[in-house]
Amino acid sequence: MSEPSSSRYAIYYTPAREHPLTVAASSWLGRDAFAPGACSAGGTAALAFTSEPRRYGFHATLKAPFRLRDGASVADLERALSQFAASRPPCPIGPLRIDLLGGFFALVPASPIPALRGLAAQIVEEFDGFRAPMNASELQRRLQSPLDETETAHLVQWGYPYVRDRFRFHLTLTDRIPAAERAGIRQRVEPVFQSYLSEDYRIDTLSLFVQEHDQADFMVRSQFAFHSGAAVAAALGGP
Repeated sequence: MSEPSSSRYAIYYTPAREHPLTVAASSWLGRDAFAPGACSAGGTAALAFTSEPRRYGFHATLKAPFRLRDGASVADLERALSQFAASRPPCPIGPLRIDLLGGFFALVPASPIPALRGLAAQIVEEFDGFRAPMNASELQRRLQSPLDETETAHLVQWGYPYVRDRFRFHLTLTDRIPAAERAGIRQRVEPVFQSYLSEDYRIDTLSLFVQEHDQADFMVRSQFAFHSGAAVAAALGGP
C-alpha cells in the first residue's frame, strides 16, 4: 500500500537520543526530533538563527528528503534499511570540530574520513528506487541555489546536489549567518559544543526521519543498528 504523497522521508545519522551531544543539540535548537511536539526552553536564545536546522532536527544527511514513489511503502523502506544496516559494520567519523560551511555553522569530522563518502554514496544509490521524482516546485526551489554543472546533474539524477564527490558530512547547527555576525555566533556556539567534540564518533545506526506534511517538522520514525538487523527505536511516529 502506498504512503500519503504529502509525507517526506530522509535517511540521516544522529547520535542516540540520550547521548550528551544529542541532548545539547536539542537544547540549542529548541526541539527534540525524537519527541513529537516537545520543545526545549534551553534553546530559546538561539531560535533567531536556528530555524532551518530546528525544522529538520539534529542530523547529518545521508539521503536527503524524498517522497515515496507510487507503489512504494514505508514498511518496505524500513525493511530495506534494516537489511542494509545489518550487513555493514559501523562507519568511523572520529572527533568533530566546529566549521563554517556555506555561511552556516556545523560539526564536521576533525580529519578527512573517506569511508563516510563511500557509505553516503551507497545509501544514495541503494535507496533511490524508493524515491519519487521531484515535482516542479521542489526542483525550482533547489535550482534557486547557486549550483555548478556537476551539482545540477546530481540534483536531476539523485534529487539532491551534494552527493558523491560533492558530499561533505556535517551536523548543522545554524541558519546561514551574515558575515558581520559570524564571529559573535561562533562565540555562542563554541561553549555549547566544545566539550563533546573529542569523542571518537561513528555511524552505528541509520535513522529514518519523517515529515508528515510540508509545514511539519521532521521527526525520528525509526532507527536501524549496523550489524543488528533490527530497529532500535521503531514506530516513533509517522504513518
